Amino acid sequence: MEIDPAVYILASARNGTLYVGVTSDFVSRISEHKQDLIDGFTKKFGVHILAYIEFHDTMHAAIKREKQIKRWLRAWKIELIEQRNPSWRDLYSELSGLSDPATQRNWKPPKL
Repeated sequence: MEIDPAVYILASARNGTLYVGVTSDFVSRISEHKQDLIDGFTKKFGVHILAYIEFHDTMHAAIKREKQIKRWLRAWKIELIEQRNPSWRDLYSELSGLSDPATQRNWKPPKL
C-alpha cells in the first residue's frame, strides 16, 4: 500500500501543546510519537493525540505546507484543527485502522 506524504499536528490535549510534523508514512511516524520511541519534543511534553492531518501528492508539497503551518500563530493552528476536528478526537485509529499503540504498551493480561 502506497502512502501519501502528510503534514500532521499532534496535541497533548484539547488546546494543549502542539507539534507540527511531516512524514511519508503517517502510521509508523505517529506510532513512534505515541510510544515515545524517539527522544525530543513530543516525548518531553507528552504530545500524542493526532488532532489534524492532511495528505499531499508529493513530499515537496508536504514539506512546503509544514513550513507554512509552523510559521503560523498558535491561534491559527487551533482554528485549522477545529475546522476539521472540532471535538479534538484522536484521528490515529480511524485513519490507520489500528489500535492506539500508546494504549497497548502498558497492557498486561489479566491474572487468572
